[in-house]
Parts: sequence; C-alpha cells; structure tokens
Amino acid sequence: MATTLTLTLFLLFSTKLPASVSGKCTTTTSTKTFEKCISLPTQQASIAWTYHPHNATLDLCFFGTFISPSGWVGWGINPDTPSQMTGSRVLIAFPDPNSGQLILLPYVLDSSVKLQKGPLLSRPLDLLRLSSSSASLYGGNMATIRNGASVQIYASVKLSSNNTKIHHVWNRGLYVQGYSPTIHPTTSTDLSSFSTFDVTSGFATVKRNSGSRALKVTHGVINAVAWGFLLPAGAVTARYLRQMQSIGPTWFYIHAAIQLTGFLLGTIGFSLGLVLGRNSPGVTYGLHRSLGIATFTLAALQTLALLFRPKTTNKFRRYWKSYHHFVGYGCVVMGVVNVFQGFDVLREGGSYAKLGYCMCLSTLVGVCVAMEVNSWVVFCRKAKEEKMKREGLTDDRCSSGIHS
Repeated sequence: MATTLTLTLFLLFSTKLPASVSGKCTTTTSTKTFEKCISLPTQQASIAWTYHPHNATLDLCFFGTFISPSGWVGWGINPDTPSQMTGSRVLIAFPDPNSGQLILLPYVLDSSVKLQKGPLLSRPLDLLRLSSSSASLYGGNMATIRNGASVQIYASVKLSSNNTKIHHVWNRGLYVQGYSPTIHPTTSTDLSSFSTFDVTSGFATVKRNSGSRALKVTHGVINAVAWGFLLPAGAVTARYLRQMQSIGPTWFYIHAAIQLTGFLLGTIGFSLGLVLGRNSPGVTYGLHRSLGIATFTLAALQTLALLFRPKTTNKFRRYWKSYHHFVGYGCVVMGVVNVFQGFDVLREGGSYAKLGYCMCLSTLVGVCVAMEVNSWVVFCRKAKEEKMKREGLTDDRCSSGIHS
C-alpha cells in the first residue's frame, strides 16, 4: 500500500503546477499610448512598450498592484542573468514615509539583498542606461495607495543595438521601513515573477526552475509516505497485532520493519529538505522547518531506544515502555501535521495529491477504529467469561460445603 501511495502522490503532484494569475494587458494609459503589450504570468501584472529601432530606445509602462497600503511594487531588468532577482536593477514605487505621496526610487539587488544581510538602500542604476522614469497611481491625483491599488511604472531604457531581448523581473511587498523595501512574500508565485521577452516580436518566455520543483515534489512524496503513512501504520501494528496471541512475537518484527523503513525514507526526505533550504537562503518556512526537525529528532531517539530496550524482567521496562509510547505517538502526530504543512508550502492545499493522501490516511484511521472496537468487544467478552467462571466456581464451592 505504501508503494501505491508513493506512485499516486507523485503522479498527482506532477500533474499540477502552481497556479499563477495573469493580468489583462493594455497599450493605453492616461498619458501615453504604446505599440505592444503582454500579460505577465503572476501577480495580475502586465507590461506595455514601444521600441524605437533607430536609436534602440525602449519606452515602457509596467502595470502592478499593491498588496498593502504601506507596501511597495517594483519592476526591473537583469542585464546579465535571466530568471533571477539577484543582479537586477529595479525601480520600486511606494508611499513616501514623510508625505505619503507615491515615489519611485532605483535599487540594485545584489547577493546581500537575498541573504537579508542589511536593509535595501537606494542607489543609482549601473549597467542600465535609464534616461527617465516615473510612477503614478491608476485614477490620477485623486487615487490613494491601498490594498489592490493599481500602479504604473514608466521608464525609458537605452538597449544595445544588437540585443532586443530583455530579462525583466517584478514583485511586490507588504512593508517599507523608511526608504528600504522589505522582502517580498516567498510563495511559489512570488518566486516566479520573472520572464524574458523580445521587444520587436513581443514573444515572451518564462523559464521555470523545473529541477527545484522536481526536488520539492520528491521531498514531499517521500516524507508523506514515511512520516505521514508508514510511521502511523507501524504504530497501528504495535497496538493491535500484539493482542493476537496466534502470531506470537511476529508482531514486533513487523512493527520494527515498518518503523525502520519509514525512518530510513524519512531520513532521505529530511536530507532533501536540508538541500532545498541551502539552495534557497532567502526563503524560510518556519513552522514546516521546525516540525520537520522535531519529528526527525524524535524518530532518531526512537530508533536509538531499540538499542537500550530492557528485558521484560527488568524493573526499568515499564519506564522504557512509557517513554517509547509517548515519544512514538508524538512523532506520529507531528509527522502527519507537517505533511499537511508541506502541502501548504507547495501550494497544493486544494490538489488531488492532498485528496489522495487524505483518503489513505482516512483508510488507516478507519482500520484503527474497527480494530479498537474489536479489541473492546473481545475484552468485554473475556471479562464476562471470567466473571461467569468466578461465579460458577463460587457456586460449586458453596454446594460442596452444604453437602459436607
């Protein structure tokens, strides 16, 4: 069943990519009309432009939306590397902390920005020949900056005469500290706000990091099977199979085999999580990460506890059993909770993959309920039989005393 669950989750994960929201593009603003426009794949953004081949000048307007009254919206060009924020030269619009009016400042996103080593400070844009720039809110002077407010960022850029493709990036954030925009949200959609387009043809390409996506899916599938299914299944075998006297100590070997398999797979999944964290230094999922570390630590303690398992005649055996049960059930609960956290991290909360996992987990819970009911029925029947035997034995003794 674990193999079936693995294949099912992998297929369901693979068939659903993160949802992205595109905006409708327009070539007309209140002050300018452009020749071409395209809708961008995320954040309901779009861009319109006019390219002048005689002097290789690009006039453009980026259309974005605020997600907070105190937030920011930015657009820029990466002159060197496509599909990356690092190295981009950007223009960021946000309300002035003093006047509250919309302002537009230039920023350079070097490697220190991604690592959040310090505040992002405005500075002139090198490597980008920017002749003019401005920003305005949709609705003119009467418009206010609010959640969902539309902003237009205008720019005129001098391009190389032999290069008509630009690698551009865009994003938005919740807060600005002084004149330093804070980090944007780190959902998969926000981390995919980049593309390359040709200013002459209007053809746009979005390069997805399929390797990172595949690694995340593999991490999720392995951990869902290990922590979210095998460990609970191992706990179920220990609780209910041990009551079957016909199989003897076989229940213990089945329980140990399932738990060790789950722990080994979980170790692989945990290692993949560490690799993902190392490859994304600016991205953190605090609760998911903490639960993962706690679950792995408890599972490792459970595995080591097997080496110190006292014999049944040892007086410390009952203390070991209490520890083993407490840590084991805690590991199972945190593992299952973290699997659901993983679905949220991958933005698969409404996916068929989550539905498939819930069905498998529900089946396991149903088996537990059935076994628990059966255990109580057997227990009550045995208690009744023992009571009848005791009463029968008492009656026999009374009869013997009368006759004597």
